[in-house]
Amino acid sequence: MRKTYVTSMPNRIGAFLRASKCFSALGINITRVSYNKAVDSHTLFIDAEGTEEQLKRADEELEKIGYLQNTDTKTSIVLLEFCLKDVPGSVTDVLTLIDEFNFNISYISSQENGTDYQYFKMGLYVDDYDKISNFLTEAEKLCKVRVIDYNSSEKVYDNSIFYNAYVMGLSQMMGLSETIRQELLVHVNLAMQTLDEQGLSPYRTFDSISKFAELLAASKGKSFSPRISTHKITESTEIILIEPPCGSNTIIIKSNDCILFVDSGYACYAEEMQDIFKQIIPNYNEIKKTILITHADVDHCGLLPLFDEIIASHKTALCLTNEFSGENGYRERNPLHKPYINICKLLTSYQCTNPDKIAVLWEDMEKITEPLTQIGFFDFEELHFEVYEGKGGHLPGEIVLIDYNNHIAITGDIYINIHGLTAQQAEYNQYAPILMTSVDTDPTLCMEERKAIMQRLGVGKWQIFGAHGFKKDYSVNA
Repeated sequence: MRKTYVTSMPNRIGAFLRASKCFSALGINITRVSYNKAVDSHTLFIDAEGTEEQLKRADEELEKIGYLQNTDTKTSIVLLEFCLKDVPGSVTDVLTLIDEFNFNISYISSQENGTDYQYFKMGLYVDDYDKISNFLTEAEKLCKVRVIDYNSSEKVYDNSIFYNAYVMGLSQMMGLSETIRQELLVHVNLAMQTLDEQGLSPYRTFDSISKFAELLAASKGKSFSPRISTHKITESTEIILIEPPCGSNTIIIKSNDCILFVDSGYACYAEEMQDIFKQIIPNYNEIKKTILITHADVDHCGLLPLFDEIIASHKTALCLTNEFSGENGYRERNPLHKPYINICKLLTSYQCTNPDKIAVLWEDMEKITEPLTQIGFFDFEELHFEVYEGKGGHLPGEIVLIDYNNHIAITGDIYINIHGLTAQQAEYNQYAPILMTSVDTDPTLCMEERKAIMQRLGVGKWQIFGAHGFKKDYSVNA
């Protein structure tokens, strides 16, 4: 059994040694350690492996020596900028006031700028906001004071409780529980450790995660406003395309009064999406709900727990089954991507799917040699699709459906209409490559798969439904 300990270590010689002796005495093996004083001078992450009883005893021992973090702490850092006259001793009065209020300084920076004033930036430990309010009142009698918002894209000012402050901000934006917050803390550290080992600056990545969370939160509730369009296929068949600001499209196919869903967005929008489903499908609560998914990415599978039956390729079903069993999905198998996928799952409230609901209708193509390989057919009322599996350019198990009679192609993420994105969709889509290096597992192979899709379309006018952006109208001349 494995467990991650987020410990608050005293900043003194032998602190880690004491924790290590605690684990060693209990016969527990340490499998990972992460500590970066430049980022956080107190927080140490320890992955330990042992029996349930051993880890329980470790909890008790670490708590006795005060190493386990108190999640109830309200301590944070307030960043202030003091505009002081550029004369000798001007900062002394401010420092005296800080001393009178018994504040500790975590960060200080100042440099002359060729004017009559200097701007001193200081980070102060705060555990009582009434106290800081009184301090600001007194400080403003000495000079102009500005409260600075934390901005991870510029610099980590707080080098003592960065993880807690950063994760608390994300959690508050998304309304996450304390349990989820602790999980998020661990994966944020993993992301930091991964970047550090690659010699990369964390600021752009962490700023992107923050902006990603801001976009998710900004589209919740009454602000959730997907673009919805209806496309006539035959007299008895239509496709309704729902495009949320963040995450994949959801397709609803209505044919002869039967309903099929294709792909779903993030789990954090479950309530909003169900409200839309009920408007489109008056008897939504009574019908059997079946969904087909093009691949196993988190932004396509967030609503799967709402459905009675899930149609998927063999590899996609295997990925979802592995997740349900606590194993890594395809994305998490890449150690560079793993922390970001887990952060995304936590921020979007992703839940694993019971594999008992999954139906695999096509044969397992273990070795696919072509960019696209036909694996079978899929009929839904008036529609007759040929089903192709990609070689894994975007993600293993990806499928494309082509109806040659009605000139429809459902292409998932292999082909999307990038020119048909809304402004919100375009902003959302710019962060995925930053967080995962690339949204495609193999970008060159994915390009070959896109070409293969277009080459398979026969003469005529086609409607291409990708998983992001508007429908693409495409003509193939004789």
